[in-house]
Amino acid sequence: MITGIKGIRRASAVVVTAGAVLTAAAFATPASAATLATPTIVAKGGFVMNNGTGKTLFTKAADTRRSTGSTTKIMTARVVLAQKSLNLDSKVTIQKAYSDYIVANNASSAKLIVGDKVTVRQLLYGLMLPSGCDAAYALADKFGTGTTRAKRVTSFIGKMNSTAKTLGLTNTHFDSFDGIGSGANYSTPRDLTKLASSAMKYSTFRTVVKTKSTKQKVTTKSGGYRYMSWTNTNKLLGTYTGTIGIKTGSGPEAKYCLVFAATRNGKTVIGTVLASTSETNRTSDAKKLMDYGFKK
Repeated sequence: MITGIKGIRRASAVVVTAGAVLTAAAFATPASAATLATPTIVAKGGFVMNNGTGKTLFTKAADTRRSTGSTTKIMTARVVLAQKSLNLDSKVTIQKAYSDYIVANNASSAKLIVGDKVTVRQLLYGLMLPSGCDAAYALADKFGTGTTRAKRVTSFIGKMNSTAKTLGLTNTHFDSFDGIGSGANYSTPRDLTKLASSAMKYSTFRTVVKTKSTKQKVTTKSGGYRYMSWTNTNKLLGTYTGTIGIKTGSGPEAKYCLVFAATRNGKTVIGTVLASTSETNRTSDAKKLMDYGFKK
């Protein structure tokens, strides 16, 4: 009887030991499988998050303030779309001041024609696809308040900054409606990503920024019409599966920037790279970060 008990104990010990080994192996396997190499990007700053949960997936100098170039126009669109009783089909007459501004600053243009009547919706396409600074000026003039154009533009930029404050973008400030500022136009990869996430809640914004190209019929000064054709500067559209936006930016100080988003299998990752070294590298950086984000 005693021998039998010892035998049972020994058998039990073997079972327990084997079980411990199995359990340890079960825990070890997922840990090694979960090891994912953090990507290296050329851009000086980067940030990626899960747009559904807000969880941070990648950071690189994510809270360092940098010049934002035309990614500023995300806020321009966001302010317009937040206007009460917004009529996207209301028409704006293109002023000579807008084209003069383009010439004076050698700025990116939607090639708007003076005297044409262009809808607010069309201006949003002109703003976000070819990155038209003339479209940005027209929107600021339309939605700012004041008796002069200068006052309306100042008012609109004020709305951009108050919106940044409301959204909790503590490292963001705008001194222009398009990114061509005077040294006080800055944000961070984290803040720009939060801004983009907020803008993507507007269906019109989502529709515009995922568009590769568009042909828009506008009314001419004489009452006739012409077609304006705009192509998106975001090279991720059509080259990275699931891309849904958002906006490029560049400039002497900003270098090459990109705010990006893509959806795969119901998961949306959204992020920003600032101060990359070329158009090719900013696109490559974004692809690396989205690949990583989808695996996290």
